[in-house]
Amino acid sequence: MFGKFSKKIVKVVVMGSVILSGFVVQNGQAFASTNNNNIVNQATGVLGVPYKWGGTSKKTGFDCSGFLNYVYKGSKVTLPRTAYEMFKKGNTVSPSSLKAGDLVFFKTAGYAPVTHAGMYIGNGKFIHSSSSKGVSINSLNDPYYWGKRFVGAKRILL
Repeated sequence: MFGKFSKKIVKVVVMGSVILSGFVVQNGQAFASTNNNNIVNQATGVLGVPYKWGGTSKKTGFDCSGFLNYVYKGSKVTLPRTAYEMFKKGNTVSPSSLKAGDLVFFKTAGYAPVTHAGMYIGNGKFIHSSSSKGVSINSLNDPYYWGKRFVGAKRILL
């Protein structure tokens, strides 16, 4: 688990990198997505909350989809309850086009095409509720686990 001080440092570093990488150019003008930065801030605010199967609360713990529902609820977006149902929503995004706030999906077990979900936060990282570490940040391209299990990404319009 993260200590209070470590958690704050991680949050500052993550938010700084999201803010710096969150600027995009559209029609020749640069802008940042305030909603996506708010979602990332909401997500990093619960780093270290433990995993709980079926969990939807920062007080008792989250599973992966409960965590994403909690985060997006702050922006008045309702997501389906399971990772697989979430995967059926939104617009498909290529890995090279990922932006902070996009949902990322994985196949971690054999019973469904998608069994885990998280949220991309920028710089090749995603935040999720892991059964082993609770709400934590990992590398999307981790060659040992997550990279091999990546299925795809979706953008939910806010």
